[in-house]
Amino acid sequence: MFNYRLQPQVMKRVTHLLTMALIFASVSCTKKFETYPEERTFETDVFDPTDKQGVLATNYLLGIFSFLPSGFNRIDGDFLDAGTDDAVPSSFASSISLFTNGQLTSSNYPDNNWSNSYTIIRRSNVFLKNIGIVPIPEAKRKTQVAEARFLRAFAYFELLKRYGGIPLVGDTVFNLEDNLDLPRNTFEECVNYIVSECDAITTELPRGSTIPATDFGHIPSEAAMALKLRVLLYAASPLYNGGGVESNPEIRVLTGYPTASEARWVKVIEAAEPLIAIGYYKLPTGSGTSVYSSVFTTKINTDIILSKQSPNSTTIENANAPVGYVAPATSNGRTSPTQNFLDAFPNLNGTPYTGSTLTSVQYDNRDPRLKAIIFYNGVQWLGRGVQTFEGGLDKPNVPFKTQTRTSYYLRKFMGDFTSSSTYSNQSHNFPYFRFAEVLLSYAEALNELGRTEDAVKEIAKIRSRAGITAGPNSRYGIKTNIDQLEMADLIKNERRIELAFEEHRFWDVRRWKIASTVLNGTARGLSITPNGSSFEFEHQDVATLTFKDKYYHMPVPYSEVIKNKKLIQNEGYY
Repeated sequence: MFNYRLQPQVMKRVTHLLTMALIFASVSCTKKFETYPEERTFETDVFDPTDKQGVLATNYLLGIFSFLPSGFNRIDGDFLDAGTDDAVPSSFASSISLFTNGQLTSSNYPDNNWSNSYTIIRRSNVFLKNIGIVPIPEAKRKTQVAEARFLRAFAYFELLKRYGGIPLVGDTVFNLEDNLDLPRNTFEECVNYIVSECDAITTELPRGSTIPATDFGHIPSEAAMALKLRVLLYAASPLYNGGGVESNPEIRVLTGYPTASEARWVKVIEAAEPLIAIGYYKLPTGSGTSVYSSVFTTKINTDIILSKQSPNSTTIENANAPVGYVAPATSNGRTSPTQNFLDAFPNLNGTPYTGSTLTSVQYDNRDPRLKAIIFYNGVQWLGRGVQTFEGGLDKPNVPFKTQTRTSYYLRKFMGDFTSSSTYSNQSHNFPYFRFAEVLLSYAEALNELGRTEDAVKEIAKIRSRAGITAGPNSRYGIKTNIDQLEMADLIKNERRIELAFEEHRFWDVRRWKIASTVLNGTARGLSITPNGSSFEFEHQDVATLTFKDKYYHMPVPYSEVIKNKKLIQNEGYY
């Protein structure tokens, strides 16, 4: 008879397995397995009828803010403006180039905001549905309800400017069993909805002047007014105001008004004037490079109506400053402003720059905002001059190294590190709404209605703060008897400079319907070659820009079109 004996280590393992089996058997007799994760938070936990302070509900509301666009280097490490004629990505591998190389599709769209925006809309609706349960003071409830409605309206605008009309869901909170095949609302219906929401909440939100510093970042009533103004500005603009590019009338009504109306410009003026009249938000006092720069590094100032809140950091410097600055001041030089953009800056006296001098002299006696926005060869930074000449520390031409493609880097949004040895934490709150934008929008509408000299006065205010010299009759370089078309071009250029890298240029060239001109051509930079104690400058083509009419509107994400059978795709996309 075969005598089978287990080895000691095998016997030990079997004993362990038997013990574990007995433990599981014992547990299964006394406790059922979880049907859902016990750590899961339900709406009944957040909206608690016993929470007199509304702590969890408030945290839920604040969490919605995180889904708003973050700005700065948010698209594959690059600014949205690197998808325009103002800059190119320093990296050749960046997906931002899809906006300018003619290869954009509904599947590779790099600024897909659909999911985030509808997350904001859903969560806002959840908040609005349930906040009445929480026993917080009525004044606090009214303010929080207005904030949730603002966030929802803002999200709808972010969708509208990308895609045109989108499905409006009202206050509905959908469940999985609901029919989610929703058609797109018309452009007009979406504009009317957003405007009506802004009107409804303006009186429910506190004025900016009454918000204490400890609550900075909460939404002032002026932000609702500024959102309304921006929506109406877009609605009045050529692309949307009867100027659609679509051949299909069914799609055309989704992406704009079928016919034009001058009355839409009147609405812009009617939205701007009450906001300006309040008087709390205004251009900062003083003028020049440092005053302009401080708008973006001073957390609380009267130009910023609403901004994306973030802790002080060195992230912008690390991402965008010239690449030759290494430990302890790591700089990655992600953004290369173009010569096209630099040539847009007027002279110090406000007259147009002709671009006749291709030397370092081209940076002298120019609009002071230039030095606040752009690094160029020779500018002092971290104790030395920037070297963007061929083979310089900031353009070493090392294979596979990210470096400027234009001999320029982006300086805007950074602290002043001219003579520092390293970076220190700075305020980097991305601006959503600024008073300067309000004045620019107001000036644009005034000019469109033939009130050109009134528009001149508004642009003069911005140029004065910029540090441009007043000149004869304090016109800041704006010629006497300027006509409406000339003034329209000047306003476009002023927006390009003043609002640079704040995600306006990308949408402005579309709503003005000039993208087919300015984004079909060449992005230029410089090649700077040392020659003894001086330099030789030469224009250099760095990218060929390609724009198709279908790019006036973004593609509805393919993933959404295949899920929703009633969701019509924009013309030209599949």
